[in-house]
Amino acid sequence: MTTSSLPRPISAEALAAAVYAQPGSGARFDWGLSGAAELGRVCAVLVVVDVLSFTTAVEIAVGRGMRVHPFPWGEQAADYARRVGAVAAVGRRQMTPEHPWSLSPAALATAPVVADLVLPSPNGSAISAAASATGLPVVAACLRNARAVGRWLRRHGYGSKDAPVGVVASGERWPDGTLRPSVEDQLGAASVLDALSGVPGGLSVEAAMALAALASTPDVPAAVRGCVSGRELIEGGFAADVEVAVRMDASEVVPLLRQGVFAAA
Repeated sequence: MTTSSLPRPISAEALAAAVYAQPGSGARFDWGLSGAAELGRVCAVLVVVDVLSFTTAVEIAVGRGMRVHPFPWGEQAADYARRVGAVAAVGRRQMTPEHPWSLSPAALATAPVVADLVLPSPNGSAISAAASATGLPVVAACLRNARAVGRWLRRHGYGSKDAPVGVVASGERWPDGTLRPSVEDQLGAASVLDALSGVPGGLSVEAAMALAALASTPDVPAAVRGCVSGRELIEGGFAADVEVAVRMDASEVVPLLRQGVFAAA
């Protein structure tokens, strides 16, 4: 065998393009901002899942008629809200009776309705804002609306090999800023994938493994209450947010991101 006939090594860039986006399947699954960027290269639609609490808060707000502007976590949210004529949500502990809009789904369920709400968060909101720049449709999903999202995707022809769905679990952050995969977002993403399990393109291995975690969880609300993220909120005094988030299939609202704003699909 001559040297010229030996197989050429594949570059890291070519390998990434070839396999990291889970080719050949109609529904795919990944984590965080990098996973969203990878799936965004090849998928026809992205579904962002941040159960505690961004996408749950989006579902609540959109269900009440508000338009939600995703925005990365930071002090610039208030400036951006002023520019677009919106109200900026604040941190849970910064809420006041005069300013009850925050990332808390329970608070948003009773806060006065505003036309436009800027909703910053370090995970789901940042991922949604970045995904919006791809020009793809972006859907906000949580445990409350997972089946409704799945039905909407299938009704619009997503889930084939030619129009794949990318489901992104946002995850949380370790103190050093790195991604912490989270139970609640894996179960939320898997609930969407469960509604997509019969799509013609089938599930990627990654999506099937996420779905297997859901199948082995006999009590999803209990798992979310007992996981690190759930306990963090409950022990911090925000148990109501967890209770709102674990009401599975309670909503038919499908928040769709168009031109940088979530509204009802």
